[in-house]
Amino acid sequence: MSKDSRPPTLKDVAAHCGVSVISASRAMSDAPNVSKALREKVERSARIIGYRRNRIAGSLRGQATDLITVIVPSMSNHVFPNIVDGIDDALQGSQLRLVLGMTKYDDANEEAILRDMLTWNPAGIILSGLEHSDTTKELLSHFAGPIVEVMDTDGDAIDMAVGNSMSEAGELIARHLVAKGYGRIAYVGAWGERPKRSAKRRVAFETELARLNNPLVTSVILEGESSLELGATGIKQLLDRDLNIDAVFFANDDLALGALFYCQANGIHVPEDIALAGFNGIEMCQSITPRLTTIATPRYQIGRLAGELLQKKVSRAEMPDKKTFQLDLELIEGSTT
Repeated sequence: MSKDSRPPTLKDVAAHCGVSVISASRAMSDAPNVSKALREKVERSARIIGYRRNRIAGSLRGQATDLITVIVPSMSNHVFPNIVDGIDDALQGSQLRLVLGMTKYDDANEEAILRDMLTWNPAGIILSGLEHSDTTKELLSHFAGPIVEVMDTDGDAIDMAVGNSMSEAGELIARHLVAKGYGRIAYVGAWGERPKRSAKRRVAFETELARLNNPLVTSVILEGESSLELGATGIKQLLDRDLNIDAVFFANDDLALGALFYCQANGIHVPEDIALAGFNGIEMCQSITPRLTTIATPRYQIGRLAGELLQKKVSRAEMPDKKTFQLDLELIEGSTT
């Protein structure tokens, strides 16, 4: 490769803007105590001459890259894309870029993804939930950068947690259904209840119903991943048990919406014959008739705050004096209860 065709180096950037290679390196790596003017000057020269950092070389030297590892269960429903959008928007304007991995609620997948991501020496890690396998916790214990666990606040954070109380969600929907006069209440879950968050909601829901002298009649925990089809399967299984159920709380809105479509297709009136409630507050469920009763979670805001906290910690900015950041839930009373 000729000199004219070789890719530009950090030395070229330093020469272009008239600073030392060390100063250019510190500015490009977001090192502390680098002035804004110097950083902008170096970044402008890098853009002009087409220089790009070699992240792999940096990671091999043991330096943190500008990558943020984001590990979520799935991107196939309407929940985690909102969170990832929030994270990505929070990182705009910085050098940090996210790299995404998906676990399908499988501990072994989470371990493998995390192990691979750590070889890149990411600047920070964002992952879903507060419960992890011993292997994942061991891997995280050796990571020096910031860690943010999102979605759940019912437990101890490794470093920082941003989300909602799953117990509060279960209690809210239990009180709502009992206040509406329903006395034969059931529950439907999915994923084999591997998501610890949904198990926490169910337990809190069941406990609150018992406290209100209105015990849960039955529950159906399905093995498949949440979908409209699985929601239809769940409501059919409940109705086939012939237990005179008059209301059902679903682990999420996908399941509840599938159950609603099943009822409409089979002449079952909602809420007159059976009431349905979901969880998450996805936009689609607020645009259909009847409008779904659900608990809305601020998913975008969770991702945004997680990204902001992580970016602050990476840049060594002043941090709030707490580990857990619990956002508000909203009970949306629709026409299905």
